[in-house]
This record gives sequence, structure tokens and C-alpha cells, in this order.
Amino acid sequence: MPASKGFAASNAHSPLAPYNFSRREPGPTEITVDILFCGVCHSDLHMARNEWGNAIYPMVPGHEIVGHVSATGKSVKKFKTGDIAAIGVIIDSCRHCPPCERGEEHFCDEGSTLTYAAKDRVDGSITMGGYSSNYVVDERFAHTVPSNLDLAAVAPLLCAGITTYSPLRHWKAGPGKKVGIVGLGGLGHMGLKFAHSFGAHAVQFTTSPRKKADALKLGANEVIVSTDPAAMKAHTKTFDFILDTVSAPHSLDPYLSLLKQDGTMTLVGLPEQAPEFAVFSLIARRASVAGSMIGGMVETQEMLDYCGKHGITADVEVIPIQKVNEAFERLLKQDVKYRFVIDMSSLK
Repeated sequence: MPASKGFAASNAHSPLAPYNFSRREPGPTEITVDILFCGVCHSDLHMARNEWGNAIYPMVPGHEIVGHVSATGKSVKKFKTGDIAAIGVIIDSCRHCPPCERGEEHFCDEGSTLTYAAKDRVDGSITMGGYSSNYVVDERFAHTVPSNLDLAAVAPLLCAGITTYSPLRHWKAGPGKKVGIVGLGGLGHMGLKFAHSFGAHAVQFTTSPRKKADALKLGANEVIVSTDPAAMKAHTKTFDFILDTVSAPHSLDPYLSLLKQDGTMTLVGLPEQAPEFAVFSLIARRASVAGSMIGGMVETQEMLDYCGKHGITADVEVIPIQKVNEAFERLLKQDVKYRFVIDMSSLK
């Protein structure tokens, strides 16, 4: 069995620390990926600290994985040894329900298997994530990576990228559409890049005037300081679509008032408290509040190929694994532009 080194949380209050464990040998359609880079997602912090109440310890977080294939099962067709492969938020599903048959495995009726802190469908073990030296996954749940992209900056595409790409595509952000992005963090900066690339009139909402210059560099056509009532009012009933990436509790009503008739505000952030809004904000214009999460395997590959064609990656700060606890604390302070990525060679 392949030995693996990683960093794990032993309980909700402990810092991540070195942890040794074993992976299984790859099955007929599985590959072993030696991990080069793994992104640090805010959900890793939530999970490690059991803020959602579903933690399993010891826990090796990480679901934004890029590495090279070091072994393949006898029936693998998509990869060969030495290829670059990417792994995202889910690593298995039932594969036979309607969503899975449509290539939307993240909506699996029986529940998809998460990259870490979940029961593995193959052997019943608990999945361990990408803050580690290697990973074993079925080739269906691994993706090819365009050769022209920086691998460290690709890693966050496996969560932050697809989480914003999918709803922008689903609600048809593009030319002739006015699209707002709420929040300019790991998710928000990717949403802004995609909205701009798709040809929409991209508007960044921020609570900080200091972020205006960064937003414009990332592709915003306009920047609205959401704490300025006059600036918000000037855009009443003008937005086709608003993507809300914020994970802190906040009111939706100021943004809902900006939607056109039949406009949609989609939530991809995960606040600790349930959102509240006035129903009248919706019924007055037949507006909608919706939700979205990651994407299926087909759409995730589509997103990666699109990024390769258009040269899109995340803005990252690369760190050694030994600084992951410091990165968690900086995440809480929003002190990163815009995604931490762990260089897994630092494990050695």
C-alpha cells in the first residue's frame, strides 16, 4: 500500500500537524497522483474546526489538488504515468442515478463522496484529502490540465473556479448581461475573472473602497461600494444576475433591490447563519434567490479547458505545508490575495 505523508487535524481545537497513513493500491480504473500543489479553501478551515458538525478525525483536508500520475490501474484509458492530473471536491458517486448519468455527479441522489472526511465507497475507509503526498482516485473523477497553465495557480480552479464558473454558465452570463459579483476573495476574484471573460458587463460589489483598484485590474467594468446607499440606489433594477460569494452573515435585500424583472441572485458562499430577506423583494419583480455548488465532472473539465484557452488561473500565494496553520488564521482576517496554495514538495 502506498505510504502517504500529510498534515491532519486530530480534533476541532488542535492545529494541523504531521500525520502518516497509507493509501490503497489503485484499482483497475484508478490512478495514483503524487501531489504537487493543493489549494487552501475556507471550507477546509470550517471542516477542520467542525463548524458544520460533520467532522471525522483524524482529518487531512484539501480538495484542490494538482499532481502527476505515478501509477495507473490496468483499465485506465485517460491517463498514463507522468501525466498531470487534477482532483476536486468529490471523488466518487453512485454513478447510476439521473444526475450522475447526466454528468452532474455533485448532485448524486445517493450523495457524492467528498475528497476528505467521508466514507470511501470502495473500501469503507475515511477519505483523506490533498494536504498530503499522494491520492488514489478513479479516472472518472480526475481531470486533465492544459499544459500552458501554471500548476500552482490551477489548483484553486478545482473548487473556487468551478464553483463560480458553473452558475455563471447556468444563468447565461455573457454579452448584453449586467452581472454583479459580491465579495472579492478566493471565490469572488474567480467569479469576476469569468464574468469579464464571458463578455458580461461585470460589476464588483465590495464593502471596502480600497479594493476598487484590484477589482478593476481583475476585469470589473464598475465597482460599487455596497455600504454607500446612494451608489447602490443608482443601480436599482439594472442587474440580470448577481453571484454572492460571501461566507459572512449579511443581508440580501440591498442586492435583491438591484435585480431586474426575472433577475436571479445565486448564493455560493456558506454563512454560518441562514440568510434573511424580505419576500416582497422577490415578488415585486418575479426575482429569484438560488444556490449552486461546484460542478459535475464534464463541466469541471470544460472549465479547465476554457481556462487553458483563455489563460485564466487563480491569483495565489504559495506556502509550505508548515505554514498551513498560519494560513488558516490569515484566512479569518481575509489576509490573502486571493488563495493560498500549498507546495507539497515542502513535506519532504
